[in-house]
Amino acid sequence: MGTQRYARVMWVVPVVLLGLATGVLAPLAWARGPAPPGPGAAVPAVPAVATVWPVGVRPRVLRGWSPPASPYGPGHRGVDLAAAPGTPVRTVAAGRVSFAGRVAGKGVVSVELRGTGTPPLRTTYEPVRASVRAGDQVPAGAVIGTVEPAGSHCTTFPCLHWGLRRAGTYLDPLQLLPPRLRNGGLSRLLPVRGVPLPP
Repeated sequence: MGTQRYARVMWVVPVVLLGLATGVLAPLAWARGPAPPGPGAAVPAVPAVATVWPVGVRPRVLRGWSPPASPYGPGHRGVDLAAAPGTPVRTVAAGRVSFAGRVAGKGVVSVELRGTGTPPLRTTYEPVRASVRAGDQVPAGAVIGTVEPAGSHCTTFPCLHWGLRRAGTYLDPLQLLPPRLRNGGLSRLLPVRGVPLPP
């Protein structure tokens, strides 16, 4: 009888320990969120659907995108564009406003971009004094607010932080811009003195 009881206990202990490990460690892994792509990992493709820059015509990029190596590691989850307080902020492509409010004292507007897959790409703009509300449908280039005078994390120049993500994965928002916008627009041929213009 003692041997059977010992065998039963030896079988139950690993099952209990496995249950504890699953019950404790699995939620901790879930709470960390999705891991960012590691070095050399394929980064999801971003369609070049933007028709305008968020601010200005071709603003100065003060700080580029630098994905973190871990969910809470150092990095830059977007780009900073030079923009004076009061500058109109536009959505780069058509979509639906998914958030317009304050986060940690800063005005933030997020727009889910139409036709960018499931889940859709989501752009974020901050610090912005919103002129839209969650649920609003916005066309490409629509003004969604203005750059706020306070809340920018840029130190030397005021700026707009522009972010992009698909679900929990941060992506480079500059990839939304087609080459004609990134490289300064379309080329124009100027007339040459002494050469007649074509009919």
